[in-house]
Amino acid sequence: MSVIIGPDGEAIGGEAPASSSAAAPAAPGAGGDIIDGSDATFMQDVVEESRTRPVIVDFWAPWCGPCKQLGPALEKAVTQARGAVRLVKINVDENQGVAQQLRVQSIPAVFAIKDGRPVDGFQGAVPESQIKQFVDRLTGDTGAEDAAAAVAEGDRALGEDDPRGAAQFYAQALQIDPDNAAAVAGLARCYLAAGEPGEAKNLLESIPEEMKSDPAIQAAMTALKYAEADTDPSEVEGLKQAVEAAPDDHQKRLDLAKALSARGRFGEAMEHLLTSVEKDREWNEGAAKAELLSLFEAAGPASDATKAGRKRLSSILFA
Repeated sequence: MSVIIGPDGEAIGGEAPASSSAAAPAAPGAGGDIIDGSDATFMQDVVEESRTRPVIVDFWAPWCGPCKQLGPALEKAVTQARGAVRLVKINVDENQGVAQQLRVQSIPAVFAIKDGRPVDGFQGAVPESQIKQFVDRLTGDTGAEDAAAAVAEGDRALGEDDPRGAAQFYAQALQIDPDNAAAVAGLARCYLAAGEPGEAKNLLESIPEEMKSDPAIQAAMTALKYAEADTDPSEVEGLKQAVEAAPDDHQKRLDLAKALSARGRFGEAMEHLLTSVEKDREWNEGAAKAELLSLFEAAGPASDATKAGRKRLSSILFA
């Protein structure tokens, strides 16, 4: 008799858990890459099927907002896998047996099953790029890993102030994975670094709506907003002089930080905001800290400026 091994090493299987749903179970041996499952059909739909190909189990509920975000992205990734993996969707409101045995405590909860055993999984709604990597790991497709490596090289080149070199790596990643949000965001940053905010805007406006919620895309959009607020160089110099004359004037320092950010000088802007936070973190209801967090997003989490800024902010706040 086939069994599935739960997270505690105990077997799940044998007699199918009693279903709390009155709905008729799927027909035995029902085919398809994306199906609705139940406690009653779990052995057939998941355990037995996992002997021939990986099976992804998505525990969800109709009232769950994050489930509604995750579901379509999961289905898209499975469809793109062209039969290499199956997706079984289980409504926990109607089927609680297997969910309880797998110790599902919050939804959405996703498990990957191979040869009757959980081999991977995650909880909560995650970016589409991570879902694709999750599916690719199951199917043995190294494309996602190759794309991720190209994005990492692009991030490194951009951090070294080489937007042209970075753009080549991001383009390489997009050839491998056209839906790679991190590569699209990186390419947009290359346009911004090259002083072409219009091109960055066109790129970000052209992507699918579902990709716009990705954290990397959101960060690039924040950077674009700063670039679109570009100021005259003489204004920056005037604000610098004003801050030098009145170093405790936090409003002038905030204005200077915004002007510097608009010209892509995030590191300098962060330094001024950190100075304000250090002098008076509660000024204007924490306006300097709020602006600083926005700059961390705009500069990108992997940038040297953000890493240094976060480190110094932590030392200030927890000193």
